[in-house]
Amino acid sequence: MIVSIHQPQYLPWLGYFDKIRRSDIFVFLDNVQFKKNEWQNRNKIKTAQKWQWLTVPVIHRFTQKICEVKINNTVQWGKKHLNGLITNYSKAPFFNEYIGFFERTYAQDWQYLADINIHIIQYLVEALGILSKMFVRASKYKSKEGPTERLIDICKQVGGDVYLSGKDGAKYLNLEKFKKAGIKVIFQDYKHPHYLQLFESFEPCLSVIDLLFNCGPESLSILKKGE
Repeated sequence: MIVSIHQPQYLPWLGYFDKIRRSDIFVFLDNVQFKKNEWQNRNKIKTAQKWQWLTVPVIHRFTQKICEVKINNTVQWGKKHLNGLITNYSKAPFFNEYIGFFERTYAQDWQYLADINIHIIQYLVEALGILSKMFVRASKYKSKEGPTERLIDICKQVGGDVYLSGKDGAKYLNLEKFKKAGIKVIFQDYKHPHYLQLFESFEPCLSVIDLLFNCGPESLSILKKGE
C-alpha cells in the first residue's frame, strides 16, 4: 500500500497530483505549522504578463497548525480569484467545462483554509480523471513530532508499507528508521511536461488548473509525461 503525505495546498501544481496518482492513500498533512508565503494559501496562474499570484488571505498566529488557520473573509478574495480566472482563461479551449465548479466554490462561505484547499484538490483529482483514492487528514491521527517519526506513525496507522516522498525527502528523512519500521521509501522526481498554453512562451510550475483549462481531457496523459 503506497502512502504519500503532503500539506494541503491551494490550487497545487502538476507534481502534487502526480503524487496523488501514484499513491493508494493520500494524507493531507494538516497538523503541522502553517507557513505563510509558501503554497498553502497561494499559487500561480498564467497571464498575458507572464503569471500572477492568487492568494487566500488568512488570519493566523505564529506556530498555528494548518488545520487551525482561518480565512480572512473581511476582503472579497473569492470574487477576485474568480475574476482572475475569467480574465486570464476565458479564451482557453476547456474553460467552460470547469469554471462552474469555481463559481460555486467561491460563492461559499469558507472559514478554514484547509477545508477549501482539500475541497478543491479532491475536485481536481476527479476532473483530471485520476482513479479514486483514499484521502485522510493527518489531524485525525496521533503521531510523534519528529519529521521521520511523524511520517512513519501515519503510514502505520493507515496501513501503508511504502512511503512515496518528494525528492527533497532524502535530505532530511532517516531512512534507517523507515527500514526498521518495515516501510520502504521511494522518491518522486517529477519533470514538468510542456503543453499548449495561452499567451506567449511556456510557463512551468503553475497551478494544475492552467493545464485543465488548456488541455481538458488530455490533461492526465500530459501530466503522466512528467514521470
